[in-house]
Amino acid sequence: MPTSPPLSPASSRRERRKEARPGELLEAALDLFVEKGYAATKVDEVATRAGVSKGTLFLYFPSKEELFKAVVRESIVGRFGEWSQELAQFQGSTADMLRYSFTTWWERIGSTRASGMTKLMLSEAGNFPELTQFYQREVIEPGQQLIRSVLQRGIERGEFRTVNMDYAVYAVLAPMIFLMLWKHSIGACVPDAQNFDPEVYIQCQVDQLLNGLLIRPSPSPTPPPV
Repeated sequence: MPTSPPLSPASSRRERRKEARPGELLEAALDLFVEKGYAATKVDEVATRAGVSKGTLFLYFPSKEELFKAVVRESIVGRFGEWSQELAQFQGSTADMLRYSFTTWWERIGSTRASGMTKLMLSEAGNFPELTQFYQREVIEPGQQLIRSVLQRGIERGEFRTVNMDYAVYAVLAPMIFLMLWKHSIGACVPDAQNFDPEVYIQCQVDQLLNGLLIRPSPSPTPPPV
């Protein structure tokens, strides 16, 4: 039975490139969305940066809106499942869980290009309400639910005091949002401004969340037995 001749090295490279195109397009789109914003990014630019034609881009993503959604799902939404599993299996104290949550968030999203998507949404949300609803549904709400689960665990175990959960989640979110804005604004232009170290900042914020700013009075010494 005749067999097909082996692919030439050039053909193999073309086949590998064809398979990799969706990923290359998402990488290029993420770069451009973070660099220029959603409105200013053109699909032609994404295709050119990925090394394909605009027609090829539309084979995978029928519109810029669908491309944006795919970028968010690939770079951010896909993390929520692994975090949920890790937190469900966490064996330490809830204080340690909170520290772990901040640290892994910074490693997997905050320190990466994906964190620029939050700055983009804060800047352009009012102009693209449908995308804002998408981001609220697929990023903000699941993220808040993960934070609520950490706080609720601490309350149920008697490690945290009872708090207004609807607003306490924002106390946890605020340092993350600041870091993302800093990284993609002043931090991008003046990286050594004030010798700012994100990891030290995170630890400081966790300490303040857990302990507050007030000095706690020392417990009164137990009187000796009569």
